[in-house]
Amino acid sequence: MAAGALRAQLNALVDSMFTTGIVDEAFQHLRSVEQEGFLAEVVNLFIHDADNILNEVAHLLNQPVVNFSRVGALVHQLKGCSGSVGAKKVNLSCTHFRQSYEAESKEGCLMALDLVRNEFYDVRNKLQTMIQVAPYVPSYVGF
Repeated sequence: MAAGALRAQLNALVDSMFTTGIVDEAFQHLRSVEQEGFLAEVVNLFIHDADNILNEVAHLLNQPVVNFSRVGALVHQLKGCSGSVGAKKVNLSCTHFRQSYEAESKEGCLMALDLVRNEFYDVRNKLQTMIQVAPYVPSYVGF
């Protein structure tokens, strides 16, 4: 595929991520950093960390007695790392999760976890696609 077509595909993907609220201004700031590979590194760290956090939260919620304070700390950590990359929908779903762990509702937490996972998987897939396409687009900002 020609570089121009790849650039158009990448721009359309990024534009759709903003339009649908998947990412916010923090993501745009990361893209503007002129260090080669920086955005890809930050995105990969976010994906790895978020996946680990979600697995740990799921493990905690599958225990007979749930440590809601630990669940809350992990969700807060996920909210922080999602905010740092501009993963807006993940960040918002963490905010909603807070109500469930503060109420110590295991059922509510399980439903909130499903929502956070769905939002995370959506942003993860789009970010991974972006990272895979970007190296083939000459001088694309942030990669």
